[in-house]
Amino acid sequence: MKHPDDSNNDKDLFARLEADLAADFGGDVVDLDKARTARTASADADTDRPDSADAASAGSHPDRSADLGPDASDDAKPVLADSPAVSGPGYLDRIKGSKRIPVVPVWLTSRAEFTDASKWIGGHIWHTVWFHAFRSPLYVGKFALRTPAGFARTVARVLRWSIDAEGEPLRQAEARRENSELYLKLSRQRDRRVRLRVALTLISGLGSLGVALYLAFGASPLTQFLAAMLAVGTFGYLGAPADAPISSRAVVKTEVQKLTSDMVVKAMASIGIGQIANAVAKGQEGIKFVAPITREGPGWRADIDLPLGVTVADVADRRARLASALRRPLGCVWPDPDPNEHEGRLVLWVGDRDLSKTGAVKWGLANAKRHDIFARIPFGIDPRGRAQYVPLIQHNVLIGSLPGQGKTSSIRVLACGAAMDPTVEMWLHENKGTGDLDALECISHRFVSGIDDESVKYAADSLKLLRVEVMRRAAAIKALPRDLCPDKRITRQIADKKSLKLRPLLAIFDECQNLFAHPEYGKQAGEDAEFIIKLGRALGVILVLATQRPDKESLPTGISGNVSIRFCLKVAGQVENDMILGTSAYKNGVRATQFRPEIDAGNGYLAGATALPVVVRTAYLDDPATDAIAQRALALRKAEGTLSGHALGEDAERAAGPSYDLLADIAAVVPTTEERVWNERIAARLAELRPEVYAGWKGETVTSAIKPYGIRTRDIAGTTDDGTRTTRRGITRADLTTAITERDGKKGAA
Repeated sequence: MKHPDDSNNDKDLFARLEADLAADFGGDVVDLDKARTARTASADADTDRPDSADAASAGSHPDRSADLGPDASDDAKPVLADSPAVSGPGYLDRIKGSKRIPVVPVWLTSRAEFTDASKWIGGHIWHTVWFHAFRSPLYVGKFALRTPAGFARTVARVLRWSIDAEGEPLRQAEARRENSELYLKLSRQRDRRVRLRVALTLISGLGSLGVALYLAFGASPLTQFLAAMLAVGTFGYLGAPADAPISSRAVVKTEVQKLTSDMVVKAMASIGIGQIANAVAKGQEGIKFVAPITREGPGWRADIDLPLGVTVADVADRRARLASALRRPLGCVWPDPDPNEHEGRLVLWVGDRDLSKTGAVKWGLANAKRHDIFARIPFGIDPRGRAQYVPLIQHNVLIGSLPGQGKTSSIRVLACGAAMDPTVEMWLHENKGTGDLDALECISHRFVSGIDDESVKYAADSLKLLRVEVMRRAAAIKALPRDLCPDKRITRQIADKKSLKLRPLLAIFDECQNLFAHPEYGKQAGEDAEFIIKLGRALGVILVLATQRPDKESLPTGISGNVSIRFCLKVAGQVENDMILGTSAYKNGVRATQFRPEIDAGNGYLAGATALPVVVRTAYLDDPATDAIAQRALALRKAEGTLSGHALGEDAERAAGPSYDLLADIAAVVPTTEERVWNERIAARLAELRPEVYAGWKGETVTSAIKPYGIRTRDIAGTTDDGTRTTRRGITRADLTTAITERDGKKGAA
C-alpha cells in the first residue's frame, strides 16, 4: 500500500519530467551538470517548504526549465564555488616554496657556535681526565684491596665451570620428575663435559703456575711490575661489588624523557582548547606534525599545524598548563610562532633544563680587544642556547622591569659593547645613585650618578645638548656630497672622519622615570627625548632609556611609541607590559608578566632586534669584568685620541653649555610686523643671535627643530635680497605665537 506522500511525490516528478520534455531550448547546447544541479536544488527547495505537498496536489509547479533556457537571469543560475579544473600551485611553484633542510648543521656554519661547542667539549674532556687523574692513587688502593676477593671469585668460577655446576639444577629437576631417560642423557653429557673441562683446567693451571714462577724468579723487575699491575687491575675489577664501583662519577648526567608525538598530542588536548580536545576525544590527533620531532640545541623541537581558527597566541596563553601536561618545568616549555609561516604554525621547543637554571651567561665580548658598534652587540642567549644580538646604530632602546630583575645589568652589557669601539662618544646618566656604571666614568664625555635635583638637572641639560647636536648633525649630513652619504645617514666611513665630528654617540639614561617625572625638568626633558628619538636615529645618536616604572607620567607616550628596540623583563601587569613592548603585545601573547620574580631575573622579551619577539637571558658582567673592559676601552681611546669632556676633567657646568629656548629665540628674531618669514632667514638670524648654538643652521634645520611644536611649514611668497620674487618654505607669525601659547599653557597646567 502506497503512502499518500509517495503519490504526491510521483505526481511532482511526473509534472517536472513533462515540463522538461515540452521545453523549447531553441537548439542550444545544455550543460547537463548544471541542469541536474538546478533540478536537484529545486526539488530540495520544494520538499523543504511547508506547503510543498499542497502545491504538488494542486498541480501548480513553476517551470524549472526556464533556468536552463538562454533567457534565464544570471542570478537564478547556481554558482559553482569549486572549479572542477585542477587548481593551486604547479609543480615548479611547489618546489620553490618548499623548505630545504640545511646540508651542514647550523652549529657548523656559525663560527661562534662552533667555537663555543668545541670549547665546551674540550673542557668536558679535560675535566673528566683531570678528575680521574687526581683520584688515581685512591683507585690503585681500591684495586689492591679487592684483588684477593677477585682472585677467589675467579677460582670459584673456574671450579664451577670444571664440574659443570650450571647444569646441576636441570639434572635435579628431571630426577624429581622421575624422568630417568632424560636424566641419564644429562648425566652422560655432564660426564663428557667434566672430563674435558678438568683436563683443560689442569693444563691451564699448570701453565699459569709456570708463568707465575717465571715472573717471580726469572723475569726483569719491569716485567714483574707490569704483570703485578695487570693482575691487580684484573682481579681488583672482578672483585668490585656491583654497588661500589672503583671510580667515581666525574659528571652527573641529567636524564630527560624524550619528547614524543603522543606526549604532545595528549598535552595539547588538555590545555583547554576546544578544537583540539574535541578532535582527540573522537580518536583524531587534533594537531598535525609538519616535520619530525628533532633535537635542536639542548632540547626538542616540534613543528605543529594547529586546527583552523587556533593561533599560537592561544597556546602561549596556556603555557603553564602545557608545561604541566608535559611534566616539565615552566622555564623549559616555549611555544613560539614561525615567522615564515601562517599564524597557526606552532614551533614547540621543550628544553632539557630550565632557562633560569642555566647560570650566568658569558658575554661574547668579555675577552675581545675591540668591537665595531656598526656590528651587532652580543646581548645574551635564547632558551635554545642560541646567541642573540642587539643592533645599536639607527636604533633606540627602551628597557623596563620591576626593581631587581636585571635591568641595569642589561644596560651594562650594551654600554660595554659600545665602549669597545673607541669612536663612540659615551654620555652616561645613572639617576638612582648606586654607582652601577661608575666603572665606565673614565671614558665618558658626560657622566652623572645620583638622584638629587642637581643630578636630574644634569641629565636634563644633556638632553638639551643632544637636541642641539641632532640638529647640527642634520645640517652636516645634508651638506655632505651624495657620493659620500647617499642614504643621508651615518656610516662607518663617515664616523671615521674626525673633521666631520659625526662619530656615534650613545646616551644612556638609567632610571629615567626620575628625570621625566621631575616637576621642574621633566616636561622639557620628555619633549627633548622625543625629538632625539624621532630624528637622531639616522644621525648616529643612540638613546637608551631604562625605567622601573613604565607609566604615562614617568615614560611619555611619545617616547615609548617611537623606540625601535624594546627589552622587557618581569613586569606587574598588562599596562606596564604594553608600555615597554608596544600596544597589543600582551594580547598577541608577548607577556613579560609570566616571568617569576627573582627566579627569572635576567630573562626578558626582546622585541625589535629580531623578526619576532624572543625570550632572552642576558649576559652577566660583574664589577671586575666591567672594570677590565673599561680599562681596555680607555687604552683604545687614548691611543686614538678620542677622549673628551668628563673623561678629560672638563667642568660639568661649563660643559653643559648655554641654556636656550628655541621658540623664544625665533620670536625674538621675527618682528611682530613680519607676518610671514622664510625658514632660511630664521636660521641666519638665529646664528647671529646665538652663534654658539645655531651656527651652521639652515632652513631645513629650522623645519626639523620646530616640527615637534606643531608649527606648520608652508610655501610662502617673498622677495630675495636681489629683488627676485619666489616661493620658499617658511612659517607664519600666528602659528609661532599659537605654539608658544600652547606650550606655556601646558607648563602652567603641569
